[in-house]
Amino acid sequence: MKKVFVSFCYFLLFLHLGFASVVRIKDVATIQGIRENQLVGYGLVIGLNGTGDGKKTQFTIQSLATMLKNMGITVPAGAMKVKNVAAVIATANLKPFVRNGEKIDVTLSSIGDASSLQGGVLLMTPLKGADGKVYAVAQGPVSIGGFNLNAGGGNSFRKNHATVGRIPEGAIVEREVATHFVKNGKISYLLRNPDFTTAVNLEKAVNNFFKKDLALAKNEKEVEIKIPSGMRLSDFIAKVEKLRINTDINAKVVINERTGTVVVGGNVKIKPIAITHGNLTLKIEANKTVSQPNPLSTGNTVTVNNSNVNLKSENAHFVTMGGEPTVKELADTLNMLGVTPRDVVAIFQAIKASGALEAELIIM
Repeated sequence: MKKVFVSFCYFLLFLHLGFASVVRIKDVATIQGIRENQLVGYGLVIGLNGTGDGKKTQFTIQSLATMLKNMGITVPAGAMKVKNVAAVIATANLKPFVRNGEKIDVTLSSIGDASSLQGGVLLMTPLKGADGKVYAVAQGPVSIGGFNLNAGGGNSFRKNHATVGRIPEGAIVEREVATHFVKNGKISYLLRNPDFTTAVNLEKAVNNFFKKDLALAKNEKEVEIKIPSGMRLSDFIAKVEKLRINTDINAKVVINERTGTVVVGGNVKIKPIAITHGNLTLKIEANKTVSQPNPLSTGNTVTVNNSNVNLKSENAHFVTMGGEPTVKELADTLNMLGVTPRDVVAIFQAIKASGALEAELIIM
């Protein structure tokens, strides 16, 4: 547990140092209208080595009987054994601008009581969109990246999840999806993390680069940009997405109570506060001092905020740190005493309840 908390502190330091980074527009925003489309289909995986669906899975038997009937072979459903066949749901994502004849990946998930899809082959399976139309057809050998073996006598060996598999480039696109993202000579960028400050920074970056008022931040999510006349669309987008902007986010602390994980943004601050948790006592005090410039210098007299962080435990540890109290300083102090991640979770919850945590607390 102590190693986990040490890793948390290093990660927190990384966030603290890298918060004010400058990123490309393409890394924080997407163009409205350019999106993937989800496809789904029902199919059969054959050729399994006795790891398929059992007799109680009636829909697998019915599907196999119907398929054979369409091929001109009539077999009573009650006389069929499907231990080498498994019913699956096939899913895929149809990326934007994909053309007819291109291939996409397919994921297969067993919906019966099959124990493994290892070594199986998917029969031709139509993949439909939300409108009920077929956009791709999947078929091919299944790869599960593992195995599920029964050695007898109650012994078994398993690696990875054997009832979910993939067929890389296993579906052929049969129908294209038209992509419309230009409206009235404008395109809109949508921020992945909506924020008014970031939206305004994106607007300014575009206008300053093209030296025209092309961009307008409509809200915290959308920035509308007018396409300059005479410029090819692809060239314009390529120039915009390479521009770098300063991003800003709300101060947040995310806590996963089940795993004891705490993730803290670099701009989170803590007000002066005293904490007692179990055998742990911690006190944060803020004070102000005056900094005088050197003689004959051109500096100014300024007021500096200082803080002392005092922490005591049953082992009589005593730690003092200067500077404004931050979450990183608190985490470093707790780490010196080997406080567990679950204690950190409880401490942060109590700090938030007291009103001393200047951030949004998200509990998962």
